[in-house]
Amino acid sequence: MIVAIDDDETIRALIAAALRFEGYEVMEAEDGAAGLALVRDYRPDLVVSDVNMPVMDGFSMLQTLRADPSIQATPVILLTSLQEREHMRSGMSSGADDYLTKPLVFDELRDAVATQLNKHLMRQTAQAQAVGTAIDAALQEQKKRLSRLYEEKLLAELSEKWPSADSLVEDQKFANATVLFVDVVNFPALAEKLSSTELSEVVREFYNNAGDTVYLFGAYHMQFVGEGLLAVFVDSTDTDTVNNGLRATKAALGLITSAQRVQGFLASHFPGRSLPRFEVSVGLNSGAVTLAKLQDALRGKSQILPVGDTVSASMLLQKEANKAGWKIAASATLLREVAGAVKIGRRKRFSLPERSSALDGIELLGLAS
Repeated sequence: MIVAIDDDETIRALIAAALRFEGYEVMEAEDGAAGLALVRDYRPDLVVSDVNMPVMDGFSMLQTLRADPSIQATPVILLTSLQEREHMRSGMSSGADDYLTKPLVFDELRDAVATQLNKHLMRQTAQAQAVGTAIDAALQEQKKRLSRLYEEKLLAELSEKWPSADSLVEDQKFANATVLFVDVVNFPALAEKLSSTELSEVVREFYNNAGDTVYLFGAYHMQFVGEGLLAVFVDSTDTDTVNNGLRATKAALGLITSAQRVQGFLASHFPGRSLPRFEVSVGLNSGAVTLAKLQDALRGKSQILPVGDTVSASMLLQKEANKAGWKIAASATLLREVAGAVKIGRRKRFSLPERSSALDGIELLGLAS
């Protein structure tokens, strides 16, 4: 059972219809207080809730739900419109499991719900396919109008929230931070099969989603390294409810989901091309990190470079994860930060190149139920 909460009757009905056609039982509520009452009475498998509502908004509902031991484990997906995106980081820190932006896309809603419920997607009937197409068509026009504003606002938020090189006077040293490094596994093979223009579309599709995901889970610093993305997570005043290791882990899982969506993009935009699958692997490691400020004397600018063994080891772990066929490889140090909150798979002692000592690696499979 799923509880759908939204004060807009039309949007609520659309969400309920989409989920019912996927085979889920859905109960509806017009605000957070009514939705919370349904959760307490019926113990649903999932809550899909808007953020901005009268009586009790989505954040208050989420905080109350997480404070109640009898229902605190219920997964919650938050829905936010463009102008509410600046509040999403606090929502994630308060314990939201995922988020979707409005205007909703049926496929994204379906995938997010299926992920949280940990079920295989039900076979779609011809009627469900027709409804899905109709929902996508109804929302597509609004999505196009908002997409440009969405990207511009996201870039502005990234510039505002993350520290710029010029704003740092000295190196920043963190005794305990988590480094995430993600890289595209089959990038050379994709580059061989696609034109430079086509490849740029694919890369943009992934890294727009990747940067969004990393930011929303509270990354303190992010930068691109070749075709890879490196992010540093630290504990700060606005993320103290969830430690940096768990936030980095959630971001890593979100990146795997983003890669799956890009694979769908490849299939729909380049049919019949026999392209290699779009996949990523992630390395996670915790420890001391320094954000070193480097001055460019020629251009009069500066840049930030994350340095330290924690950074190097995370990048090496990513390469070993790829070789081992793992999606996410974490160090034992990171695992201690998230113990009890994640599902783990295989373990392996990696003899990493250029390191004198081996490193214990653990395969991360998901969040503990």
